[in-house]
Amino acid sequence: MNDVLLWLNDPQNWTGTRVSPGIVEQAAAHLAYTAIALSIAGVIAFPLGLFLGHTGRASWLVSVANGLRALPTVGLLILLYVMVSPLISGRGDAVYLVPTEIALVLLALPAILANTYAGVRNVPPAVRDAAQGMGMTGRQVLFRVELPNALPLVFSGLRSAALQVIATATIAAYVGLGGLGRYVYDGLASRDFGQMAGGAVLVAALALLVDLVLSLVQRATVSRGVSGRFSRRSTRDSRTAAVTAVRPEPPSGGTDGDRRPTPASAPASALTPSGDRPSG
Repeated sequence: MNDVLLWLNDPQNWTGTRVSPGIVEQAAAHLAYTAIALSIAGVIAFPLGLFLGHTGRASWLVSVANGLRALPTVGLLILLYVMVSPLISGRGDAVYLVPTEIALVLLALPAILANTYAGVRNVPPAVRDAAQGMGMTGRQVLFRVELPNALPLVFSGLRSAALQVIATATIAAYVGLGGLGRYVYDGLASRDFGQMAGGAVLVAALALLVDLVLSLVQRATVSRGVSGRFSRRSTRDSRTAAVTAVRPEPPSGGTDGDRRPTPASAPASALTPSGDRPSG
């Protein structure tokens, strides 16, 4: 632990040298790799998830996308590098950047696609029917009703994808690129465990920071009523279950239907105009 603190508190590690970039520059490169991957994955998965959720067609694509989670990212990166590098050789860092971004995009796709699809499909049917009853077209129902209600799950998928990509973007250093993974691989190669653990701490801190920013964006974008819909539903269900559990049983001598009405519950026709009960 002391080695990690010493490495993090060294000003030269933050500012860098002519030969080695500092932590700030490497963190910026790490964020750039993440932003590129999330942007490409969002452009592909978000419209596709809206279409699949709205129409209910080809839902098997979501299952296929979830299967991409099982791919080993490092092995996929090496395979892509072998396949892509001959096609773009001689173009500088693009030889390493393109395979890395493809691997990160495939990692981010499942979370965004699955959550967007689930968010649209989980819109209450009564809400969708009410919108159609008001004369809305399918396009209006999608963008005015289904999408606003699906935003909490959409943001959840985006945040999950961001955490996965930030944690996995360290593989960029494996093929010679920058990023915070540079400290992890260099520390492992030189047996400098303070640098290696420090790089891991920086990756975790960056992931938490990005997740915090996205949560603030979600809070500012998503309606509070939509955000609390699922929590209110679960709370209401738990209260209903609790009331049902403590409801007293009717007396064994008869049922509720056999009871005579009390004066307070007597029908109005049994009262005289003066409000007194008629005699015998």
